[in-house]
Amino acid sequence: MQYLTIIIKTFIIYLLVAFIFRIMGKREVGQLGTFDLVVFILIAELVAMAIEHENNFLFNLVPVVILVILQILISKISLKNTKFRRFIDGKPVVIIKKGLIDFKNMVEQRYTLDDLLLQLREKDVRSIDEVDYAILEINGKLSVFKKDDKKDKNIYPLPIILDGEVQFDNLYNIGKSKRWLLNTLISKKLTVDQVFYAFSKNNELYIIKNNDLTDKNAI
Repeated sequence: MQYLTIIIKTFIIYLLVAFIFRIMGKREVGQLGTFDLVVFILIAELVAMAIEHENNFLFNLVPVVILVILQILISKISLKNTKFRRFIDGKPVVIIKKGLIDFKNMVEQRYTLDDLLLQLREKDVRSIDEVDYAILEINGKLSVFKKDDKKDKNIYPLPIILDGEVQFDNLYNIGKSKRWLLNTLISKKLTVDQVFYAFSKNNELYIIKNNDLTDKNAI
């Protein structure tokens, strides 16, 4: 009877966990943010506790359901609110700019030189002087642009506007000013809050307007 109980519990938890991962979105483990990872670890611990306890099995699954609901709500808010998303997930940070290491950003991210060298080696980069730009992504991975990747070594498609908000760090990193951005938008008869996504390449501003989206409110 005890073995049958374990089998039933395992089957229920399997279905529950499969359902949880389905409704929480399709993201690879390496793409998970810090908050997502914490939630998944907590779910794993709570599920293990539910299996171990013989009594109140369904009651022990209540915290799992609460965590899932909380995660879904936070994901919805993050999609609607850029500032909240930045608070939860953080934002990409430039570690190497035009071949020079930005030690200030490294200190703010508590990112050591050993971390940098390790991730560069993982990208088959033997020396820092091979790198033009390196960006620490929100999932902790390092995106590397080598000096010989492109003829145009100065401009990379960093987001300049996201969800109607100007990303000033990226704007200044590409050597552009707020005046340049506003004048460019005016020439296109647009305002910042009408832009869903914009990036600069070869001194041109490429824009996706809110009106270009099928249904932004459905996101």
